[in-house]
Amino acid sequence: MAASVKVAVRVRPFNSRETSRDAKCVIQMQGSSTCIWNPKQPKEAAKNFSFDYSYWSHSTEDDPAFTSQRQVYLDIGEEMLLHAFEGYNVCIFAYGQTGAGKSYTMMGKQEPGQQGIIPQMCEDLFKRTSENTDPDLSYSVEVSYMEIYCERVRDLLNPKSKGALRVREHPIMGPYVEDLSKLAVTSYADIRDLMDAGNKARTVAATNMNETSSRSHAVFTIVFTQRRRDQLTSLDTEKVSKVSLVDLAGSERADSSGAKGVRLKEGANINKSLTTLGKVISALAEMQNSKRRKSEFIPYRDSVLTWILKENLGGNSRTAMIAALSPADINYEETLSTLRYADRAKQIRCNAVINEDPNARLIRELKEEVNRLRDLLLSQGLSRLITAPGTHTHTHTHTHTHTQTHTSFNGEMITNEEAVERLKETEKIMAELNETWEEKLRKTESIRLERESILAEMGVSIKEDGGTVGVFSPKGTPHLVNLNEDPLMSECLLYYIKEGVTRVGQKDVDIKLSGQFIKEQHCVFYSYINQNGEVLLNPQWAGPALLISIARTP
Repeated sequence: MAASVKVAVRVRPFNSRETSRDAKCVIQMQGSSTCIWNPKQPKEAAKNFSFDYSYWSHSTEDDPAFTSQRQVYLDIGEEMLLHAFEGYNVCIFAYGQTGAGKSYTMMGKQEPGQQGIIPQMCEDLFKRTSENTDPDLSYSVEVSYMEIYCERVRDLLNPKSKGALRVREHPIMGPYVEDLSKLAVTSYADIRDLMDAGNKARTVAATNMNETSSRSHAVFTIVFTQRRRDQLTSLDTEKVSKVSLVDLAGSERADSSGAKGVRLKEGANINKSLTTLGKVISALAEMQNSKRRKSEFIPYRDSVLTWILKENLGGNSRTAMIAALSPADINYEETLSTLRYADRAKQIRCNAVINEDPNARLIRELKEEVNRLRDLLLSQGLSRLITAPGTHTHTHTHTHTHTQTHTSFNGEMITNEEAVERLKETEKIMAELNETWEEKLRKTESIRLERESILAEMGVSIKEDGGTVGVFSPKGTPHLVNLNEDPLMSECLLYYIKEGVTRVGQKDVDIKLSGQFIKEQHCVFYSYINQNGEVLLNPQWAGPALLISIARTP
């Protein structure tokens, strides 16, 4: 079913930076229309835009025109949640300059009435499922949380995930993130704890425009499954909806944000992905208005962000965009750019379909592909590279095992190595699809316990309900703590001494310290475990000694 992308704009109050510079409001809203005028050209006519919703949140809640967090959710979030119950894929993403209020609209704050779209949607989802009285209908919910930082994908929920994850494209499933953890949840409290854990791991930093600027794109995904048993045929049918909730990093100008060094590099990567998103939106909008629909090239792969969101942009999804605006005259150029961005997005049409029984169909198609790949590899004499069902032969094959032999597979020429790689990839996906709900719950619990043990080892204490208690000196790891003339600032920093050699100083070292008397190579710690299982430290000084206490830790 074709439907246009739903677009809303929301203007926030002045922040402290704008108030200190006596900023003037250049935006007016009436109904669904938004107008903005150029403060440098007061005689110029105001520019008018029309959207599905124009939210005025610039004033206080006493203003009748003020739009609250709850109203934004009821207009956009609730509608998208109903589409998810119908079986459609759903996507909501927030766009705007740094500090425009994207994270506030999507995540909000912990205070009552300040929650954003994501927590309200999750809470409403479980509220609706708990009201189910149909014995033949059951629900299950899984979540994943990832960030795209400097064009690299990172899992925010799995503490074992080290480094960047690979984005791959499967011929059946489309783009997906390999090895991204998908955790089973049974209540809103579970989701809230996972969101808190993920938010603490997000990359944020201070810029001139925003003290806690999101330096990464965050994608929170809910896989919502509805299972219904037909008593007449004794068959189970499924509807699987994928709900993607995206908080984009802020678009910015280097001179406005004061970005330098790492911050400047981050900003360049952020603007690259947002520029690619703009190109994709423009190309999709032009494609709707031209007759050459299928021949138009859409640059999805130019950025990791657009590649992952490929289905949500002009594909199988019901999509909504919220553009966050600054009302200040000093941000006129950025605000006008955001409005034009949103105006293009409303021209996109998505062809969403109800996802009936995708797992059964997927498993059948994947099994067929596995069998074809096995037959292909066996015909090439590569049986040692696979374990065919009922076959235990591991004989070495001829010299063509090591040559780049090309074979036709589904009308596509692939090498033997590519066939083996595709076989492993498909079998891995099948194993994930065949996991039972109990196995997914056990996997989620093991990851939670592992996360808590890693945090405890690092010296972070966790309550039983998942809340953080505080930081303490870890018992099993040698470490240094800082001392400060202010007692409240003492022992706030932990420096871990690894097994073997740990160098301390200002340049080319493992622990970097700064200070008037700290040398480039100030100290070297030799750490080893003796026969009694005790950790022994042997410091070698090159500069003035640090004030330390060395303890033997069992």
